[in-house]
Amino acid sequence: MKILVTGKGGREHAILTALKRSNPEHHLFACPGSDAIASIATCVKAASPAQLVQWMQANSIDLCVAGEESWLVTDEGLANLCQQAGIPCWGPRREAAQLEASKAFAKEFLCRHHIPTASHKVCTTAEEARAASQQLPTVLKFDGLAAGKGVAVCHRRQEAEDFIEEVMEKRIFGPGNLVVEQCLVGPEISVFASLCSGAYQILMPARDYKRIGDADQGPNTGGMGAVACLEILKPEILATIERQIVEPTVKGLIADGLDYRGFLYFGLMLTDQGPKVIEYNCRFGDPEAEAVMPLLRGDLGQYLLHGARGQLKPELISFSEQWSVCVISASAGYPASSRSGDRIHGLESAGQDIEVFHCGTRRETDGTMVTNGGRVLAVVAQGETRTEAREKAYQASSTIRFDGLQRRTDIASLHFED
Repeated sequence: MKILVTGKGGREHAILTALKRSNPEHHLFACPGSDAIASIATCVKAASPAQLVQWMQANSIDLCVAGEESWLVTDEGLANLCQQAGIPCWGPRREAAQLEASKAFAKEFLCRHHIPTASHKVCTTAEEARAASQQLPTVLKFDGLAAGKGVAVCHRRQEAEDFIEEVMEKRIFGPGNLVVEQCLVGPEISVFASLCSGAYQILMPARDYKRIGDADQGPNTGGMGAVACLEILKPEILATIERQIVEPTVKGLIADGLDYRGFLYFGLMLTDQGPKVIEYNCRFGDPEAEAVMPLLRGDLGQYLLHGARGQLKPELISFSEQWSVCVISASAGYPASSRSGDRIHGLESAGQDIEVFHCGTRRETDGTMVTNGGRVLAVVAQGETRTEAREKAYQASSTIRFDGLQRRTDIASLHFED
């Protein structure tokens, strides 16, 4: 089968690796891909979703998998174009992908279908946002895509003022409103599900670490690490999440006439009042994918193809019962900026049972790898216990170095009771 995955980062590297491992006979392609991804897939260039769909038609691609979200939410919509061209696409149509593209759309959806979430107000001006964010702490969210950086949890007045100025006056993310939310308290958890025209399958839960610094200090990033295991949630809590959040979401999509086929990420806060939705993402999480995909068993390609065609087949995949820990190495300056071109040392020293997924690297003409983005590498290890997986991941990560490297030291230990 010919499968094309859109994207170029660590998540897509992990998905493509899982596809190759699950069935070596699959012919894999990536758009745009990366130098690291090129070792397992043919990289394709396209300037737009329409151009990519034309290329897929000309090259008889059997399945398109949306690794990242940006082309799902364009005016034409990658999944919409694929449907018109007769190409099965694992990823939602543009109308349903607004669950991620617009925080306001998502909040309205949640409230309309009585799904637990934080109270909120949509603000169209900086003055409205300042008035709505007087009670601290508060959460401010740009109403649009911002590569994981459009959210600020503000404990001080100045933090809120600075974010409002950047988003509503300087427009660092472009035009858009600001959603002001009640600040929820509790441990965060990521729950992933495959949705297919009213059917769903809950996959492996995970926990990611969004702040740049230890103890969840500093600004939000795209994610500095993750831990995944079937044991991460007690069965009774997962049952509550399914009953109060997953099922109403699926029923709400059907009620709203939104035929959803693809991964859906539920970002949740486990509050004293029960689980509440922080956000939806219309694709697999990053860096959660890097932690989860090594645990997947079965033929992922066939599973996604059947789902894209409208038939969910849970029996085609399963997950290992091990723990998996992902540790991110980020470049100097991240997340405010990033430095590229720093030579990466020690990639060959990670170990045979270690996965190294490339988030932002490039290969020089002499064959060496250098940094090429904010998050650079995801080092992933599995173990029978969380402690074993964590120690293996950190040991392997410590063998890799480059100038300016940033790495948290508390992935898979913070928010757990040892």
